[in-house]
Amino acid sequence: MAVPVAAAERVRLGLRANWQQFALLVVVNVFVGGMVGLERTTTGLVGTRVFHLSGYVAVFSFIIAFGVTKALTNLVAGPLTARHTRKTLLVAGWAVGLPVPFLLAWAPEWGWIVAANVCLGVNQGLTSSMVVNMKIDLVGPRGRGLAMGLNEAAGYMAVGATALATGYLAEAYGLRPVPELIGVFYAIAGLVLSALVVRDTAGHVAVEEAAAHPGPARVPFWTVVKDTSWRSRPLRGVSQAGLANNLNDGLTWAVFPLLFASHGLGLAAIGLIKGLYPMLWGGGQLFTGRLADTVGRRPMIVTGMIVQAAAFPAALLLLAWPLVAGLVSAVLLGIGTAMAQPALSGAVADHTHPSWRAQGLGVYRFWRDLGYAIGAVIAGLLAQALGLSAAVIAGGVLTLASGLLAARWITGGSSHVAAPRPAAALRC
Repeated sequence: MAVPVAAAERVRLGLRANWQQFALLVVVNVFVGGMVGLERTTTGLVGTRVFHLSGYVAVFSFIIAFGVTKALTNLVAGPLTARHTRKTLLVAGWAVGLPVPFLLAWAPEWGWIVAANVCLGVNQGLTSSMVVNMKIDLVGPRGRGLAMGLNEAAGYMAVGATALATGYLAEAYGLRPVPELIGVFYAIAGLVLSALVVRDTAGHVAVEEAAAHPGPARVPFWTVVKDTSWRSRPLRGVSQAGLANNLNDGLTWAVFPLLFASHGLGLAAIGLIKGLYPMLWGGGQLFTGRLADTVGRRPMIVTGMIVQAAAFPAALLLLAWPLVAGLVSAVLLGIGTAMAQPALSGAVADHTHPSWRAQGLGVYRFWRDLGYAIGAVIAGLLAQALGLSAAVIAGGVLTLASGLLAARWITGGSSHVAAPRPAAALRC
């Protein structure tokens, strides 16, 4: 949307100049993460113990619904920013999320849980996409790794804290409805802050566009899709690594609670495992986000994927001591993901022009969050045919392979390079 020149001239980029709005968006992202944390510990067990589902694909269907819906919402979020403000889409995302905790708490049939995850996918796709874009808008070209680190730290520490809390609440009060009702506060607080206090960042985008190298006034959406998905080698590497990053998250989200419960762990211990992973993932990015700005994107991404891959054999080798196995795998997954995640988002921003960055980030986030669904499908099919351990092995192999592809395809190790435009975009 057009911003008056006089207004744009008053806008300054940078974290220090915009710390109040940035901090507010960090708080909003806490509520975004908390909504996902509601399901990390208990929902799979609700499927087996409350609704008595026997097939693993059916049990994991809530993650499939969430992943597909969030991925598609991310994909359309980019084009929607050309028609609507980021703030408008942020508020819309929270409105869609309002029914989620109530459905999770009192759904009479499993299909209602799946429907809740469709709403949750739209909620997460819109709110997380807009929060990411608005923070990148505020800080400008430098410091994107730090911005993404702070963003992801807030969101995933909230995921972890909520997963931990729901585990203890489920141990004390049962799987439903008490643990899920934490989400009522998250949804209402996120909606109120987004509607009444958050300001839009269109002026910041205009300032950065004016200072950037000339870019096309409009890049066709499918051009951005093709370049981000395949034709741009660095963006191809980032997109597949993002997919694998969330594939292993979706796989462990589905498998680990059932695996460790089958080896005698209670809900509180499972909540500790499922909480520790995203808390390390989130808290670690307070350091790794800045590190990605200094040592470069590719080293952080590749090393992070390899560390994540090591978590899967560790979980199986130590399974005779299930709590130890869960904690070791959570630490490795948390550290590895903390290394890769902010570098991935920063790399997309490095290789996209401000005029189509929101669309590029949307395409990347489409592939990244499709990983949730793919991971749950792989987990369900392999667990059904060969057992839960086979699904764990597959997660390690796929994550390692993705890290090797990232090492081959991702170029431009520093964040301080001029953001190239896709070849197709140059012809527009």
